[in-house]
Amino acid sequence: MIGVLEIGDCVIFALDGARGIVMEIKLPLCHVIWEDFFVSWEDESTLRKDERLTVQQRLFP
Repeated sequence: MIGVLEIGDCVIFALDGARGIVMEIKLPLCHVIWEDFFVSWEDESTLRKDERLTVQQRLFP
């Protein structure tokens, strides 16, 4: 499922359940800032989009 994430999406790391926000994408890697403010590049296949949080944090005019 490569290419389904967008910048600003809230994601959950599949291995430990950590939550973060996608800051940059260079397929197949995503630059993520995690809830503890740690930043890392992760393979997109290890990330799952959190639809509920993504919708809540979006700004709609």
